[in-house]
Amino acid sequence: MMLNPSYTELDLYKTLNDGSTLTVFSIKKNKKYNYESRDISKFFKNVTLIINTHESIRNRSEFFFDNMTLTINNVTRADSGRYTSFVVEIDMAMSSDLQVNVEAPIGSVEVLIICSSNQTTVFCSSEGDQIIYSWTLNEKVLEEGLMFGNSSIDLDEGTDGNISCSVKNHVSHAQKTIRLKPCPVSLVFVLVWCLQLMVLLGLLGAFHIYMRHTSGKKQEDQKVRMRRLREGHVHTAEDS
Repeated sequence: MMLNPSYTELDLYKTLNDGSTLTVFSIKKNKKYNYESRDISKFFKNVTLIINTHESIRNRSEFFFDNMTLTINNVTRADSGRYTSFVVEIDMAMSSDLQVNVEAPIGSVEVLIICSSNQTTVFCSSEGDQIIYSWTLNEKVLEEGLMFGNSSIDLDEGTDGNISCSVKNHVSHAQKTIRLKPCPVSLVFVLVWCLQLMVLLGLLGAFHIYMRHTSGKKQEDQKVRMRRLREGHVHTAEDS
């Protein structure tokens, strides 16, 4: 419904956090009208408008009478809230509510890859309010489990391909794609593996030396016993 600015009075309220209301903008007429008269032109002859704008938007707002639109520039989070407009025409009144949410736009998107022993973790970060994340791997959307909507995902360490992090809110969106390659073998893992191999070889070598020493001692003891037996037989033969 189009409103005639000449016949309209308007109040715009904002509901504050404590439940009270703040008059943000208003248009009033400085004359009382005889609504029973049929000659509308007489109602508004020499009528002036009284426009009040709250100081919070006074230097950054503009009202357009042709379409009854209030424009607020350079909005901030403090401008968020529920606004109620109350309009009075010649013979009717109407109100309307509007919820306004002010969000910071999405900034640059950064993607970081961290490799561990058995998985690859990809982190995504960006500036902005009420951010929602989504991921694609080789143009396939990742929506399984906890991957959807999170700022990080865990993948197999051998994952290869193009991974994209998309960030959006109610104001804007942005995306960054990077090449994901299989994680290289960790130097720490190689050193630990070499150390374990050296310890194992050392144990095998020590066991081999021990077995040779034990076997040689047994053979020496057996030779001593055999020699003593032979010497015993010789002495017995001489005595007889």
